[in-house]
Amino acid sequence: MTWRPAPTVRASVAAVVLAVLAVAQAAAGGNAAVSGAVGTGPAVSTVERPQDVLVAVLLALATTAPVALAGTWPVVAAMLIAAATLLGLGAQVPPTVGGLLALGTVYAVVGLRHRVRTVLVLVAPFVAALALPVENVSATVVVLGVALLAGVGGIAWRVRDEGRRRDAVVEAAHESTLEHLARGERARIARELHDVVAHHVSLIALQAEAARLTVPGMPPEGEKRLLAIGATARTALAEMRRLLGVLREDADGADVVTRRPQPGLAQLTELLDEVRDAGPGGARLLVRGKVAPLDQSIEVTAYRIVQEALTNARRHAPGAAVDVELDYRPDRLVVRIRDNGPGPAAIDGDVGHGVGHGDPGHGLAGMRERAAMAGGTVRTGAGSLGGFLVSAELPVPGSP
Repeated sequence: MTWRPAPTVRASVAAVVLAVLAVAQAAAGGNAAVSGAVGTGPAVSTVERPQDVLVAVLLALATTAPVALAGTWPVVAAMLIAAATLLGLGAQVPPTVGGLLALGTVYAVVGLRHRVRTVLVLVAPFVAALALPVENVSATVVVLGVALLAGVGGIAWRVRDEGRRRDAVVEAAHESTLEHLARGERARIARELHDVVAHHVSLIALQAEAARLTVPGMPPEGEKRLLAIGATARTALAEMRRLLGVLREDADGADVVTRRPQPGLAQLTELLDEVRDAGPGGARLLVRGKVAPLDQSIEVTAYRIVQEALTNARRHAPGAAVDVELDYRPDRLVVRIRDNGPGPAAIDGDVGHGVGHGDPGHGLAGMRERAAMAGGTVRTGAGSLGGFLVSAELPVPGSP
């Protein structure tokens, strides 16, 4: 790990370096160098006027030492340097190179950290000094130019840095939104594949098996074809479950926005007819309470839960009778799907029907996900009279 000095340490080091540079220049040239620079008179020897050297050295320190405060209080540092610089201009002692560097550094820091009006307020004294009848106009112009350019440079750097950060935030938010939408779409595709496609492929396998067993006198070739159809359907189901596992892993943790498919409770009779036609075992629909149209999202959720429960019943308890019950209550819709099969091998909420038949997890997980998105719950386990029971409670929007 690379060590980097703190801002106060860096500012103190810079103040020392600039002070040494400024004091060396002031001590070497004294007022002679100053007078020659601004054209106020003939150069005077530092031996004849030693007090001028002392004044120049003190002003050099005053215009550079405040740089040590730039890391924590840049405005205070700028005010001190500006006051010392103006004092030097009034005493006919223009700033040294170190002083100008200190002035530019501190004003740049102020522009980088503070608003434009703060920089303008700090530059205003130099503008006022230029308006006064002073002899060293050229030095005042140089000081004003350094302060103004440094302040504007700091402001421009800050604006560019803020723009970069803003662009980075916007880009990150855009990427997050795209990822969120992609995850939601993958979760929706996984549910629809499992609830719709898997249901129909399962029916194909069941119908092929039922046809092979119920059609008397079927030629061996026909029986072989039906066996092949059933095997192909079961292979397709296995591959689909593998694909669903991948999609669910990608969509794990996504806040999925519910899409509204077409089926609703009105299509349950058609769904039960398909189950009856698929093979042995009955299926009936029981309705309790006052029937009323519900929100489409609730009807879609209830339909998909019934569809998945029927598919599981046919897969794990073939030939069992299934009852689908809709209980319309004032504040919720209760959906129960029970069969008279062998029941769960174990009741832990995630085990499928029948001994030796475990649900791979996607069916029951899909039921719970759908119910949770609608604000409801799903419970699964053994029925009171045996078999397997799926019970879902879905709140009715607008109920008290």
